[in-house]
Amino acid sequence: MPVEVNPLLEALLAARLHDPFSYLGARIEHNYSLVRVFYPYARKVWVDTGGSFEPMTRMHPVGVFEWRGAALPPLPYLLRVEDGNAGPEGPVYETYDPYAFLPQISDYDLYLFNEGRLRQAYRTLGSHAMESHGIDGVLFSVWAPNAERVSVVGSFNRWDGRMHPMAVHGFSGVWELFIPGIPPNSLYKYEIRNRDSGAVLLKTDPYATHYELRPNNAARTPDLGETIWEDAEWMANRRTRDWLQAPLNIYEIHAGSWKRHPDGRFYSYRELAGHLIPYVRDMGYTHIELMPVSEHPLDESWGYQTTGYFAATSRHGSPDDLKFFIDACHREDIGVILDWVPAHFPQDIFALSRFDGSALYEHEDPRMGLHQDWGTHIFNFGRNEVKSFLLSSAHFWLSEFHMDGLRVDAVASMLYLDYSRKQGDWLPNRYGGRENLEAIDFLRELNIMVHEEFPGALTLAEESTSWPAVSRPAHLGGLGFSMKWNMGWMNDTLSYMRNNPVHRRFHQDQLTFGQLYAYSENFVLPFSHDEVVHGKGSLLGKMPGDAWQQFANVRLLFTYQMTYPGKKLNFMGNEFAQGREWDSRRELNWDQLQHEQHRGVKAALRDLNHLYSSIPALHERDFLPEGFAWIDCHDADNSVISYLRYACDGSFVVVILNFTPVPRGRYRIGVPAGSAYNEIFNSDSSYYGGSNLGNMGVIDTTGKPWMGRPDSIVVNLPPLAGIILSLEISSGTPVLADAMDKVRT
Repeated sequence: MPVEVNPLLEALLAARLHDPFSYLGARIEHNYSLVRVFYPYARKVWVDTGGSFEPMTRMHPVGVFEWRGAALPPLPYLLRVEDGNAGPEGPVYETYDPYAFLPQISDYDLYLFNEGRLRQAYRTLGSHAMESHGIDGVLFSVWAPNAERVSVVGSFNRWDGRMHPMAVHGFSGVWELFIPGIPPNSLYKYEIRNRDSGAVLLKTDPYATHYELRPNNAARTPDLGETIWEDAEWMANRRTRDWLQAPLNIYEIHAGSWKRHPDGRFYSYRELAGHLIPYVRDMGYTHIELMPVSEHPLDESWGYQTTGYFAATSRHGSPDDLKFFIDACHREDIGVILDWVPAHFPQDIFALSRFDGSALYEHEDPRMGLHQDWGTHIFNFGRNEVKSFLLSSAHFWLSEFHMDGLRVDAVASMLYLDYSRKQGDWLPNRYGGRENLEAIDFLRELNIMVHEEFPGALTLAEESTSWPAVSRPAHLGGLGFSMKWNMGWMNDTLSYMRNNPVHRRFHQDQLTFGQLYAYSENFVLPFSHDEVVHGKGSLLGKMPGDAWQQFANVRLLFTYQMTYPGKKLNFMGNEFAQGREWDSRRELNWDQLQHEQHRGVKAALRDLNHLYSSIPALHERDFLPEGFAWIDCHDADNSVISYLRYACDGSFVVVILNFTPVPRGRYRIGVPAGSAYNEIFNSDSSYYGGSNLGNMGVIDTTGKPWMGRPDSIVVNLPPLAGIILSLEISSGTPVLADAMDKVRT
């Protein structure tokens, strides 16, 4: 057997071959045609030279085979391989030579990727089922600029990094290989040899769209199937919807603990569609926000330590199953928002961390690249290829999954270089400041992309500092988000509600201060998962007093939230005042709905949700000062506040909130118009578990000016409750009549 001495051969056998096409495949050498293949597990190999299979010569005992002839076989050529590891006569199979297919990624895509402007990099990198020259296969591509060699390894090649080394595209750092005949759902990874240290790393594909179930972490190859969407009407309406004036009422859920099977198994995406959607629709929410369902290794991270930025977690099914869920939501007029985490990523060695043996997606210096609180890496937002990666991830979820928005997690940690760091533990920007200039540019570019390419899609910032203009357009100097979570309002409100009612008179400013900044941003009022976990207790547990007062306080809290300017968000379990704080390891305490008080809170919030959506005054001017006016914010002695909410056409509702357990009989407030009023909601209704103190029938104005208003009314204020009054009940909004019937009952 001839043994060739060749540096390329030595590199191949040592799994160090940088350019496999320089040695493998078909070529002309020394005036003869040659086909060279490497099959270390084969006993014999034949090549189809154009109508007949001719044997190839074993040139090296490890498995290098060659065929030489007068003319090259037609490309791509077929190989016949006899496996040498299955007895004296191993199985014979046929396959096309991967090195008979030329690279297919365009120079223009590579240019855009390296410039940070390839917003659909998921169509270029990763694994893609496709046809090349009429042959089915999978095109693999990955960015690893500091690699000496990158190979595709998987169940189809015994996870042997010698068998399928990839070709690199010049200085782009992108490696590529088309492998024919790989079936859908085949497991694969990339084996990467660092060019400086020689370290060999086994990494999962950053651009994969499907992974195996944790604790395993290999990627899966896709198939050629296309999703058939049935949400065209929803998507068309979304493009023209005025989200500034439309109701937005978000139900935040953790897919793994909303409900579970009796044996503890997760609901699948399709099972969630069958149970969650009818529930959300009945409750009157407009949107579902999914806590991160991108792939992640640790259940206890709730998805916030993402390793698969283009993949739906396989805990609940396949990518098509998640698309089915979203499509079903849209058909029921429910939007879906994805919790998305571009701020940081975990240090798991199989994923992005030091991907090619160098700090590729993160910073090399831990003072910029390591998040000390969470033990995670911070993305290097100044690196163009990282920007392409993250922009493409956002584009992917909005385009391929029809998501209606992205809630961007931990924005504050992105904006500040000294976020949660001591002096000396961070590096200033080029001007000596603490602002992360590259992250700011990225966020602006992200929001510009979303608003330009996906009209009607929303971006919501979880941002907890006083950074200005978060939800103002980028061209005006803002970050460009659609909305920002109002963490100040949330903290002040919950702090106020924790006080014993007898002491609330001393903290009235916590209810009134928010109006000083309420219209500086487009705010969402969130009672999210963060407020009911890590020892903070449930909403119910935060409330003072005996059991009756605690439930009354929760109903009052929701009345305040749903009538205050700003869009709305509540975490699952809040709606029925779950007694314990959230535990991601088990489902919500649905059995508590056997009890009247829990059912009452759920019924109250359900009616508030429907009122919010059906009464323009409660949502049209959420972001404008013209939509709100105090009637009286100074009655601290009685812990009562009252205000007006206005619609664009001038119609309004009156809101009066009593934060003490003392009923206030014949309480006079000023009103803007002389007419009769109806009580359309009362959180103290017996239907909701209250004492049923309220205002029956028509409330006539007295003709007496009061509180700077031309007229006034006298009402009964129930204890620890809120009431909503309207001038009239529209026949077009039956929910109002229904709500009023419940109050009267």
